[in-house]
Amino acid sequence: MARNSRQSEKLIKDFEKEKSIEEYARQIAPLPASEIKKLPQEKYNTEASEEGYLARLAFLNKRGLETDKIAGKGEFHQAKAYQGNIENFIGMAQVPIGLAGPINIRGTKAIGDFYVPLASSEGALVASYNRGMKACRQSGGITTVCLSEGVQRCPLFKFRSIGEVGLFVKWTQAQQPLFEKIVAETSRYAKLQEMAPTIEGNTVILTFEYTTGEAAGQNMVTICTDQICQYMMKESPVKPQEWCIESNFSGDKKATAVSFGNVRGKKVSAEIRIPKEICENTLKSSPQLIANYWQSSTLAAIQSGSIGAQGHVANGLTALFLACGQDVACISESSIGLTRMQLTESGDLYVAVTLPSLIVGTVGGGTGLPTQKECLNMLGCTGPGSARKFAEICCAVALSGEISIAAAMSANHFTQAHQNLGRKA
Repeated sequence: MARNSRQSEKLIKDFEKEKSIEEYARQIAPLPASEIKKLPQEKYNTEASEEGYLARLAFLNKRGLETDKIAGKGEFHQAKAYQGNIENFIGMAQVPIGLAGPINIRGTKAIGDFYVPLASSEGALVASYNRGMKACRQSGGITTVCLSEGVQRCPLFKFRSIGEVGLFVKWTQAQQPLFEKIVAETSRYAKLQEMAPTIEGNTVILTFEYTTGEAAGQNMVTICTDQICQYMMKESPVKPQEWCIESNFSGDKKATAVSFGNVRGKKVSAEIRIPKEICENTLKSSPQLIANYWQSSTLAAIQSGSIGAQGHVANGLTALFLACGQDVACISESSIGLTRMQLTESGDLYVAVTLPSLIVGTVGGGTGLPTQKECLNMLGCTGPGSARKFAEICCAVALSGEISIAAAMSANHFTQAHQNLGRKA
């Protein structure tokens, strides 16, 4: 939902439970040149061979990152292990995982170098993101901040008249403290943050917005909202003729203007300033060419009716979602966002990416499956604060991909890259 002054104050207080805003500002600042030079420069084998594959696994293992499950060791066909994830289990859809990075992140939760597992069957995708990550690391790292969070469930109630709607809404507004109590009794992790009505004639949609701990939270908010609705059906002085648990207003698994303009899941923003010489030497383009291309491509996106304006955020997010056990259908809303590229006064390239509706979690759903759990562990995304950390990593990965594709398009390298990397030898 939209952020008013009261909510903004609460967000700042939530941030400052751990550190002051001033401390965070210092933490998320890009590394100075002296620190960039100290970053480890070890490289892993990138050859498409058995030798290269084994070398990459050894490289990760040497750093304490387990790879047994993604390397295919162990039993994967025990049907009972997948209860709650799949019905009528018959086997596995195996999608190859590639290694990208290290990506250097300067976030509130994600700090340092990360090796990123990306699951995809699209040739050139991992190489493109890898190039973007390299350029960002050479530039001092990507600043990324999880700004806010909220998962919605939006039941609809139908009455005889708009007058009855008004009476119902008035009654619900006085019940929010009790609704919060119902949520607390239903879930250990969900917290009701806000309830807002949207009236249309003799119907009203009530948007219930929650935080959901480390879980993505769609099931959690559905169960909590249903308990509230059951109470309303029993106690409301004005009974609706009909109601349903979800009106199709929440933006669940679809791109919507509401999610783009507010928050659904986690809203994250990332930025970086890439020096001219890195644009030329690593990205093989120039800040001016990249900024010019992005201006033109943004205008084209507006003409197409796109919600948001970005290049290919869905590519990197889908690959990361598959690897890390996220609900891949949520790419529909998670990939909407805004990318901005512009020339700085000193001739460098400034890039910002904002993703307002990242539906991600580090517990529940597919996150506990063998390979997915291993990939989350590879990113250090376990325990308290890990969902916000993963969201910041997601946005940083997206930014890396936006930079790489814009550079390729601006210098007319895009087709050649796909000819070289996207075809079988």
